[in-house]
Amino acid sequence: MPDTLKSYSGKLEKLAADQGLDYFPVKFELVPSNFMMEVAVYGLPVRMPHWSFGVRYIHQLVQHRMGHSHLFEVVFPGNPGRAFMSDTNSLAENTLVTAHVLGHADFSKNNLLFHNSQEQVGFHFVEQAASHAHNISDALDIYGQARVETVLDAALALEQYIDIHMGLHRPLFPDYEKPREEQEPSPFFKRFDALADEKPQKARRRTGSKTPIPPHPETDLLWFIAHYGPELEGWERDIFLSVRQESFYFYPVFACQIMNEGWACLWHTTLLREADFLPNDLFLDAMKTHSDVVRPFAGDRQIALSLNPYHLGFAIWNNIIQEMGMNKAREIMRQDDDFGFIRNYLTEDLANELNLFQYKQIRKGECEVVEQNLDTLKEGILTDKFNFGAPSIHVKSILSDGTLSLYHDHKIDNRGLDLVRTEKVLSYIHSVWRRPVKLQTVNDRGHAITCSA
Repeated sequence: MPDTLKSYSGKLEKLAADQGLDYFPVKFELVPSNFMMEVAVYGLPVRMPHWSFGVRYIHQLVQHRMGHSHLFEVVFPGNPGRAFMSDTNSLAENTLVTAHVLGHADFSKNNLLFHNSQEQVGFHFVEQAASHAHNISDALDIYGQARVETVLDAALALEQYIDIHMGLHRPLFPDYEKPREEQEPSPFFKRFDALADEKPQKARRRTGSKTPIPPHPETDLLWFIAHYGPELEGWERDIFLSVRQESFYFYPVFACQIMNEGWACLWHTTLLREADFLPNDLFLDAMKTHSDVVRPFAGDRQIALSLNPYHLGFAIWNNIIQEMGMNKAREIMRQDDDFGFIRNYLTEDLANELNLFQYKQIRKGECEVVEQNLDTLKEGILTDKFNFGAPSIHVKSILSDGTLSLYHDHKIDNRGLDLVRTEKVLSYIHSVWRRPVKLQTVNDRGHAITCSA
């Protein structure tokens, strides 16, 4: 890191502490822009190899070259945190990025969802992910690319299917269900039980029935297949559990995106305005970058058909602080995710001020604004965040012949599935389950259908 930027970074960190920010140490690193792109696409500095990341890289590269995206930084929460900044950024941009990252670090240490995730996956997850990648490289040498890639295809196709409420380290299903609460036994049965205790060699009454697998609809498909796949080998199970652990790490980033980016924008503006050690021209250039980051639309367009989380989050936080104060803002930051944040603190006045609306496409290239109330607008913003952004699918049962029976809860999703993609994913699951796989869903007309592999 150049001496000038390093000097500013140290002063910004001291200023952040004076302003009440509380965060784990952050390691900043300047890297080439192509490395930044790879880190953003893979989601981690070192991650398991798979062809799907190459597809994502090409998409990100096209977006970047068309001017639709600019990677200023990539941040990884932990203790310490890691922050990569592009060496093509200007000094003003990287000064702003430093302040922005400190806001992220404060958020990830104190937000409960982030904190719980870090406690479960470990505070040095970047190193753990590198270990996962190393183990998979070893598996490639031992079992060959075709076998390893088949398992990775299935696991990464299901990477969104975790159950954060059950936790990362959850027990297997019990062999027997607990019996229902019974009334106090009569003296006769108490005597019978006493006799049975005296003669343990005789058959005893079973205290519960055998547990069906699964005993209830199971949404954590990665966990379920890893532990109940009838022919899954140990190394294959390890790949599934590695992908699952990484999904637990990524979930808070996904579920708190609007809050987190808004909080970081709030603090980079606060810190830069208080940083009297910055030269005026650098400060003005940094604030110009801030304006570009939080603007609601791109380029010279005066309307946006996609939501800018930086813009929305920054506006809501400013509104909260103006109306309720910083102490309340920090309480909200600790306790909420985007669902509570949007539902509770996006007011009608603010929605009108930000010109937020929902629209539908009526014909190719033409859209129509849909007049709906505030609650509908909020749910529209949150729709893609439900269930980690994936269709709501659970394991229904394992049939007597070993068939894995899945169910798509289309009433929750309020839509059917992309059947071409569905059949592809089912074929991935079949390749590791090694028994038939069936999925109940609906077609585009709402009629019940069954897909199978």
